[in-house]
Amino acid sequence: MKELVLTDMPLNELNDLLDSEKDRLVKLKMSHAVSPLENPLSIKFARKKIARIMTEISRRRLVTK
Repeated sequence: MKELVLTDMPLNELNDLLDSEKDRLVKLKMSHAVSPLENPLSIKFARKKIARIMTEISRRRLVTK
C-alpha cells in the first residue's frame, strides 16, 4: 500500500486496517509454522505494511498535539 493511500484515509479506517493486518500476520505466521508458505517473504511484507500504518497513525498524533 502506498503512502499516499494511507495519508488519505481517516484515522478510524487506519485503526481498522491495522487490526486486520495484525490478524493477517498472525495467520500467516501460524500457517507457515504448520507447513511452509509458498512465498515466505509475504510475512516480511505484512510486517512492513503494519509498520507503515503505525507510522502514519503516530505521525497524525504528533501533528494534532
